[in-house]
Amino acid sequence: MAEQENDGMAQWPTGRLLSTAARMVEHAWAEALEARGLTHAGLIVLHLLDGGPLSQTVLAGRARVETQTMSRTIERLEREGLVSRTQDAADKRRHVVSRTAAGTRAWAESRTLEAEVFPELGSPDALRATLLEIIRTSSASRWSDG
Repeated sequence: MAEQENDGMAQWPTGRLLSTAARMVEHAWAEALEARGLTHAGLIVLHLLDGGPLSQTVLAGRARVETQTMSRTIERLEREGLVSRTQDAADKRRHVVSRTAAGTRAWAESRTLEAEVFPELGSPDALRATLLEIIRTSSASRWSDG
């Protein structure tokens, strides 16, 4: 307990606490995903495809990344056999991305990662609600839910 009191973190501004926690969570998460042959970005795509095929543009908007970034993520997932990309029958300029059977298995197997990687929290729902509010407020003008 004395070590915690003397490390000064209790006096850090909230922004510093949040960014430090985010970096530590990101590192632990990346290691756990890498052990399963996935990346964080790839997992996001697999999650977004849970409801069915989507265009690359819609995926990028929902993931809150640029279209080029999404294209690279999809290319990697496609090489790994986790998604397939086909031309949209209604609009030949668009591509529709779907999860493959292997992608569905990878998504299902990753569902327990959060409990395996992160410490038990006193009130996970309260933390999630706060994080969601920070994200929504900070990103409202930058990203659409397209």
